[in-house]
Amino acid sequence: MSDFRQQALDYHAKPTPGKISITLSKPAETVTDLALAYSPGVAEPVREIAANPDAVYDYTAKGNLVAVISNGTAILGLGNLGPLASKPVMEGKALLFKRFAGIDSIDIEVKHTSTEDFINTVANIADTFGGINLEDIKAPECFIIEKELKKRCAIPVFHDDQHGTAIVTAAGMLNALEIQGKNIHDVTIVCMGAGAAAIACMELLVKCGAKRERIYMLDRQGVIHTQRADLSEYKVLFANNTDKRSLEDALEGADVFVGVSGPDVLPPQALTLMAANPIVFACSNPDPEIKPELAHQVRQDLIMATGRSDYPNQVNNVLCFPFIFRGALDVRASQINDEMKIAAVDAIRNIAKLPVPEAVLKASNVTSLEFGKDYIIPKPMDPRLLQHVAYAVAKAAITSGVAGIKHLPDHYQL
Repeated sequence: MSDFRQQALDYHAKPTPGKISITLSKPAETVTDLALAYSPGVAEPVREIAANPDAVYDYTAKGNLVAVISNGTAILGLGNLGPLASKPVMEGKALLFKRFAGIDSIDIEVKHTSTEDFINTVANIADTFGGINLEDIKAPECFIIEKELKKRCAIPVFHDDQHGTAIVTAAGMLNALEIQGKNIHDVTIVCMGAGAAAIACMELLVKCGAKRERIYMLDRQGVIHTQRADLSEYKVLFANNTDKRSLEDALEGADVFVGVSGPDVLPPQALTLMAANPIVFACSNPDPEIKPELAHQVRQDLIMATGRSDYPNQVNNVLCFPFIFRGALDVRASQINDEMKIAAVDAIRNIAKLPVPEAVLKASNVTSLEFGKDYIIPKPMDPRLLQHVAYAVAKAAITSGVAGIKHLPDHYQL
């Protein structure tokens, strides 16, 4: 057993099993406290909520409570191991919500026999929470589940594997393009992978200005093109009218490679086919589509990002999801829409252009960071993410008409 494996097991097991707990937010020491907390005092907020359902935000924890929900069908890179095995990951997500955005979060693992069964279960408990973070659900079921729950729930439903990945990818990509002197409207993009994250990433890049006809998406059978008869309704969105069939065909003259697939699928020599000043986001975890050291040996004009913390330019969902939910919860948003996602993209990318605080340098174990090829996206420990991203998301929710309150809370100041 490796040292790290034992450390990970000990971390989860000792001194108390698990990573989250429930704490009390009100005193419960005296008879009077208990009379207020439960019977008879609890009847008063019950009456208020019955008369005005929005009062639930005033008298309960709903407005700061997110459910992290999974069926365990796509756990990290481990696959379909079932709902119970997903619990450590869901607890970890709850930990991140609390650590980075002060949001209370509880994990829920759903055992079901059909997609409809899962949807019904989640929809029937949704009113308990201020938001729902779907996690580790395989494609294409994840698309169906999120779409239907967004229709049936009056609170934000957000599949982070899709949209969190897409938002952070778009923020880093727009900055990388700026540094390389390229315009998103003009670039050719190759996307290796056609699952939930890949499709969401490309859809958001299109919303940011990329041309759909200049995106070449690949699955296990090669380039997704209009002559193929084996495409799902989601892959059809990126079926290109082209004679390109292989990865090498697609990379010829391409400006951008985005990998959301598997380890070592991008041969180093294939990088020589790309246009000048290329951008490579190799985001497979823990092993990227190409190791950065190999990529830089072949292309010195490259900007490289991965999903790993031990290389520059980590594409990490924690830069996004806690703060998106913070902004959405603070204005009681009914959904997380495209306007809110793009606002988050802009806020994240702009932080990377600001001087980096000393505390962030120390936490990142570096002496300096400056906007450029090795720093296109903020570090996860940057405290400015909470203020800037939450502010941008909350403001976009109000402007786009999905907020339950029409003004920013007093603590939102930039």
